[in-house]
Amino acid sequence: MFEIDGSQKSGSGTLLRLAVAISAIKGQSLHITNIRASRPQPGLKHQHLEAVLTAAKLCNAEVEGATLGSRELWFTPGAVCGGNIDAVIETAGSIPMLFMAALPICLYSQKPVRVHVAKGGTDTIHAPTINYLRHVLLPTLRQMGVEAEITVQKFGYYPKGMGEATLTVQPNRHLNPILPAEFGTLKDIQGVSVDTFLGDRQVAQCQAKAASNLLAQSGYKSDIQVINDKSNPIQKGSSIVLWAETSSGVRVGADSIGQLRKLAEDVGAEAAQNLLCELQAKPTADIYLADMLIPYMALAEGKSAIYSRTISEHIEANIWLMEKMLNVKFIIEKVNKLYRIEKS
Repeated sequence: MFEIDGSQKSGSGTLLRLAVAISAIKGQSLHITNIRASRPQPGLKHQHLEAVLTAAKLCNAEVEGATLGSRELWFTPGAVCGGNIDAVIETAGSIPMLFMAALPICLYSQKPVRVHVAKGGTDTIHAPTINYLRHVLLPTLRQMGVEAEITVQKFGYYPKGMGEATLTVQPNRHLNPILPAEFGTLKDIQGVSVDTFLGDRQVAQCQAKAASNLLAQSGYKSDIQVINDKSNPIQKGSSIVLWAETSSGVRVGADSIGQLRKLAEDVGAEAAQNLLCELQAKPTADIYLADMLIPYMALAEGKSAIYSRTISEHIEANIWLMEKMLNVKFIIEKVNKLYRIEKS
């Protein structure tokens, strides 16, 4: 049985989600304590609970302690069968974070998987936007052999959520290593700026224009798609994601989310400024993508390596967990102004 102390490293919900995913993949029981111990409200919240229950559906697991507020969980997996899985979050809890918990498990399924999530948040703070997953994470994972797509039925924002999206995955237990040796030459910068029931205020247009102008000031041209969405009349909101693609197949990105009393121009400028930080450093994975890739590097056959401009607490936490649960070894080495993260 895996024994995991959820208070270690970042002490975040990511440890819970990844621990459950690896437990399902390995077919080995998990006991995790001190769940989200470092957070202001420790224990399982709606999105974490639904992630656990979705993982349980994927692998016919027996679960104890799966209640709101629980700080301790027992997860005993069965076979990963796949098929159609439905989940409901009931808050603005992050749908992308649930997808990130389910995706590794789906790769080890006996048949293709469709995970449909309703009544959640597609674009919320402290989580990647749904379009970041669609345009940055999944295209990068495709290089490793991951065939997955996300479709959005309804965008959902804080505080009411009510978003809806579907993840479809083709199983593949034999992932390719990822080894982009260098950033390469910039090919283009693209983006998607979305507003939901805010088209009359041209919020998405303002976000896109601010991002494009800031990038242009640094000499970069960009092509940002504007979407005036009307999928969710219950909760207005907005987001923007930007990404840069290079000659070596690297894709780095940045996103930002609209909030009450936050100007649309500031939303766009924030995403652009974060992307400019990546373009200046020239890593092979942006600071958020880097931590998301750790479990796939651990599961892939052979050596994988990426370059990041910093080592975040999520990178450290994910490496700690993968080394503990998968008996792999990661090496972090400073190379000029970047950090090389290698799984040997």
